[in-house]
Amino acid sequence: FAQHLRTRAEAPLTASSMARMLSSVRGFHRFLLEEGLATDDVASEVKPPKLASRLPKAITIDQMAAVLDAAGGDDLQSLRDKALLELLYATGARISEAVDLNVDDVLGAEEGSADVVRLFGKGGKQRIVPLGSFARAAIDAYLVRARPILSARGPSTPALFLGLRGQRVSRQNAWLIIRARAEQAKLGFEISPHTFRHSFATHLLAGGADVRVVQELLGHSSVATTQIYTLVTADTLRDMYTTAHPRAR
Repeated sequence: FAQHLRTRAEAPLTASSMARMLSSVRGFHRFLLEEGLATDDVASEVKPPKLASRLPKAITIDQMAAVLDAAGGDDLQSLRDKALLELLYATGARISEAVDLNVDDVLGAEEGSADVVRLFGKGGKQRIVPLGSFARAAIDAYLVRARPILSARGPSTPALFLGLRGQRVSRQNAWLIIRARAEQAKLGFEISPHTFRHSFATHLLAGGADVRVVQELLGHSSVATTQIYTLVTADTLRDMYTTAHPRAR
């Protein structure tokens, strides 16, 4: 069956489609074995095709600036959205890490200026990530001019980012915020919360940051996970070289 999938006359399957089909076949054979309808699990030795590594998708610095600028405004929602998006880009936080933040996790906020943020990653692993000046200004403005009003609309909560009814912003709401601001920025394509994380890492490496520093900032347990972003940067450099160098074409 695996050989048929590789050599069939119809349009060839992608590696991911073939892997899904073979997974279904292996599951079916396990079922036959458990039910006593087969005596040998012949599918157990079938190896799925190796999937190509998917490079993370980042947007350009100008595109990111357009998204962040789209959240500019003095209304409660804009102040909240601006703080959230600036934090995502400034720290490379996962969206779950961002919406789980409490006010106390923004260190320095009580003194009137947010300097660093305490993020809790996978397995509860804690890391401290600095905030750039743009993120600091956006968070400070939100904490002073928006959050107290939003907080008064609902039950008391330590959550940093609040919805319009005073509740903690959910992951789903954060997705909608990002989608809406990307549409306002007229990017012409959709972005996700992870686009901010990918762009954070890619832009840092393109600016000369050490890969192990980026690893720590992202909270990766292995530098190998972070090194995939160096491939993205290399691809960008290769494209620029091909476009600009007279002997490259």
